[in-house]
Amino acid sequence: MKHDRCSKGITLVELLVVILIIGILAGIAVPVYTQYMVRARRSDAKTVLEQVRAAQEMWRAERGTYAIDDGNGTAVAKLVNTMGVPPSPVGDYNWNFSVGPTTTTFTARTVPNTARQLGDGNLTIDQNGTKLPADKWAK
Repeated sequence: MKHDRCSKGITLVELLVVILIIGILAGIAVPVYTQYMVRARRSDAKTVLEQVRAAQEMWRAERGTYAIDDGNGTAVAKLVNTMGVPPSPVGDYNWNFSVGPTTTTFTARTVPNTARQLGDGNLTIDQNGTKLPADKWAK
């Protein structure tokens, strides 16, 4: 009796090799994709900080000082209602700012408000355009 080994399928070893390769590729791709998404969501924070800085500069050009909390409302409300800055939260971040120690200096900051962005940390910008942390602004 002639026994012909004609293969019409895949072996278990071949299937395991394919699964192993897929697992390795997924192990590399998922962390890279996750970091890409964190950087993409960070762009919301960068954009709102640039908008806050521009609004503060416009406010100062018109009134001589940066927007501050006073009897005419909060500084954030002034920038949102008068200068078109989007209200907080923006994307996965809350934003705020502080003026001082004089009315000619300010620091605006974004703080992550979702678990997926918490590891990203805060971003800041000041009246001079100094952006911290610099490595997160560069990416």
